[in-house]
Amino acid sequence: MERRVNIDLKAKSKDEAVVELLNLIKAEGVKLDYEKILKAVREREDLEDTSYGHGFAFPHARTKAVDEMYILVGISKSGLEGRTCDSIPVHVVCLLLTPSTIAKLYLQTLSGLAQFGRMPGILETIINIRNRAELIKLISEANVTIDKELLVRDVMRHHISSVTPDDTLKDVANEMFRNRLSALAVVEDGGKLVGVINDRDLIKAALPDYKSLISNLNYSLDVEPFEELLKQEDKIKVSQLYRDDYEVTTPETRIVEVAAMMIFKDIRRVFVSIDDKLVGVLLRKDIVNMIIRG
Repeated sequence: MERRVNIDLKAKSKDEAVVELLNLIKAEGVKLDYEKILKAVREREDLEDTSYGHGFAFPHARTKAVDEMYILVGISKSGLEGRTCDSIPVHVVCLLLTPSTIAKLYLQTLSGLAQFGRMPGILETIINIRNRAELIKLISEANVTIDKELLVRDVMRHHISSVTPDDTLKDVANEMFRNRLSALAVVEDGGKLVGVINDRDLIKAALPDYKSLISNLNYSLDVEPFEELLKQEDKIKVSQLYRDDYEVTTPETRIVEVAAMMIFKDIRRVFVSIDDKLVGVLLRKDIVNMIIRG
């Protein structure tokens, strides 16, 4: 394992770090199609940035170019260039390469490493690592577990965009646009989940009498509804629009159970909470992207 660790990456970017880590396997004399592997990693990165936050990034690929799992870890003392979700530069790059036939193990390993990355103070400890053996020992002593079944916490998003009941319609629209989302969690102080607001709710605010419009296309409007809505965007509160009909689960629920519920109820998202506190969100598209696409 130590030979697949680089505690002093020279790379300036995540892409350069991936290339540098792949060179660790090359140095072992392992014969692989490295161009094909690099292409697969870059394609996955183009789909969604794998910078996880907390100073960690998990570039990965499921590819026929490998017939066993490879885990390579690199540390950048100065931090890599590029934007991250929490503005903390990437210092730790964990590159995972797996055959396309072991999707479950790959997701569980990815989840386990992500748990490690969320441990308090772990980034500072890693940056100050003096040798590879220290890093291996640190990971080993963290007692990160890999479950036999895929759980919600293996796939859910930990970074959740949310608003409060006192935020305005403009705040909602800005947050949706900024994060390319169609719905937001509504939380009270302390992170308690109380509801959801989506783009349909915003449009309904502009067209409260939309049923009449549908039934009579010649229905006359005294004013332009969207223009009126824009005039009120700083005054209309989330508390006037949000709904409390949302689905919730826990991080320890089996992913198959939640996926079945999403299909049965035809819903796109399930919020994840612990003792009523919002800790994540599971999107239907993430189940497709992570489990099927990788």
